[in-house]
Amino acid sequence: MTAINFPSDAIRPSEKPEAEHPGGSGGELDLELIELLFFAYRDFVGEADHILESIGYGRAHHRVVYFVMRNPGLRVSDLLDILQITKQSLGRVLKQLVDDGYIEQRPGPVDRRERLLYASEKGEQLANDLSARQHVRIVKALATLPPGSRATVRDFLSNMIDARAPGAPAGSEG
Repeated sequence: MTAINFPSDAIRPSEKPEAEHPGGSGGELDLELIELLFFAYRDFVGEADHILESIGYGRAHHRVVYFVMRNPGLRVSDLLDILQITKQSLGRVLKQLVDDGYIEQRPGPVDRRERLLYASEKGEQLANDLSARQHVRIVKALATLPPGSRATVRDFLSNMIDARAPGAPAGSEG
């Protein structure tokens, strides 16, 4: 992926008072927040991307290891719903993770054809290492906000999720 580098003065917070920012229905596009989300996401995943790249992996590998670690015994079909990727894409990524010892596949207890996914110790270590780095970024960002802001940020992010999408987390209002 090609990185786009802008001069440091190209991105700066708007000097408009908050009341002047568009936000309601029928208002102007809030390009400032859209842009901030793009850059926040870039930086949030950036360090993890570099670590993954060093072992020949990408973001899809990260997502698989993360969600399998968070949901031991996850069915492949449920992982497809969460990630919203094709079976073919997941198959390629999953095969690499299984072959390299990050993910274990086990048959279901009732239906032996069902494949349940578990993070191995190696997989949990990778997922936790990447999450710890992202956690540091979140903690630093929250530290600049007033006490109690975590709940507001959580609500904002939850409201950004389309609750009707397959695999959407419980509590997302989208």
